[in-house]
Amino acid sequence: MASKQPARSPKEIEADLAATRSRLARSVDELAYRVSPDTIKANAVATLKGKANDAAFTPEGDVRFDRVAKALGGVAGTALVLGLLRRTFNKG
Repeated sequence: MASKQPARSPKEIEADLAATRSRLARSVDELAYRVSPDTIKANAVATLKGKANDAAFTPEGDVRFDRVAKALGGVAGTALVLGLLRRTFNKG
């Protein structure tokens, strides 16, 4: 069974190859950008900032004092525990 596609000229084949190379080069460049450490770091920082803002503020922009108080309490508790550990182990 013979192929029903018309025969392509060498110039058409070369044009297709050039277009494919160009698309592949753009894809490789985009992947290299996505996996670069600077891009990954920037995305992580933006995500954390967004989560912190969502946790600390209501959609209207008001502060969520209950969550801020919990976070500050956690920081104070950690500082207290570290201070006690330091005092315990550095007596000698």
